[in-house]
Amino acid sequence: MSLPAPALLSEPRCVWAAGATLGEGTCWSEREQALYWVDILEHRLYRLQLGKGAADGLTDARDSWQFEETISAVAERATGAGLAVTLRRGLALFDPATGALQRLHEPEPEREGNRFNDGKCDVAGRFWAGTMDFACQAPTGALYCFDASGRATRAFDARFPVTNGPTWSLDQKTMYFNDTANQQIHAFDVDPETGTLSGQRPWLRFAPGDGYPDGMTTDADGRLWIAHWGAACVTCHDPITADELLRVPLPTDHITNVAFGGPDLRTLFITSARFDLSDDQLRRQPLAGGLFAVETTARGRPAHRFAG
Repeated sequence: MSLPAPALLSEPRCVWAAGATLGEGTCWSEREQALYWVDILEHRLYRLQLGKGAADGLTDARDSWQFEETISAVAERATGAGLAVTLRRGLALFDPATGALQRLHEPEPEREGNRFNDGKCDVAGRFWAGTMDFACQAPTGALYCFDASGRATRAFDARFPVTNGPTWSLDQKTMYFNDTANQQIHAFDVDPETGTLSGQRPWLRFAPGDGYPDGMTTDADGRLWIAHWGAACVTCHDPITADELLRVPLPTDHITNVAFGGPDLRTLFITSARFDLSDDQLRRQPLAGGLFAVETTARGRPAHRFAG
């Protein structure tokens, strides 16, 4: 039996018409009450603070930082200042207040055509991040687990052309991970203490016309929310049956990532991309590459922080 379906309390609205080539990397900062997100291909980190940009509290504050290479996933640090981020080759520490950047482990120098893509931290503060073929064709993607020292182990040599996720069940004993190019989401058993994976199995395959599974998150009731690349929507699913419980339509095709935020964690933030849209599609989708927000009856969970 599936969990109850959540509902939307508003229509999706564009809160930042950034025109991102490849928006991704959503992370809600509890400390700053702000959403961090990225444009991978334009090498840019963004921060949005709703109602923080003026003395009257009604203007949003928007900040951005430029990098020399791709930046794809973001997590707050548990003890140190700033963020942990994935750059093209590995993990790094970045302090938005000072601009200081400290590179950590780059775990796959032999896979020269790869870059890091999606990632996030588990409850133990380990940063899990997947790699993918830059051209989205070669089956060279893998999933890495960075410990608090910043050293990575190859947790799953997926050999997927494009990896996305992961996200976890509420008890942290199941991990979900996307084989985007093949429209497949896999589930794994995971030992919360060690992070060891086992029991890989198919969990959900997207139907024809539903696009490709991209970034995803888990809400406080355990439901999965999944961005659909190429299908202009986000869907919400039961964690056991994978039944679709809700569909959130968006005004542009390539929907890339999702995260709950806001003071009560009931706002779903959604990134999108202009990449691979024709001139005609871009004319019909002027908000492509924008950051969207929609209020829901669902509540998210605070993002886990990197232990390093």
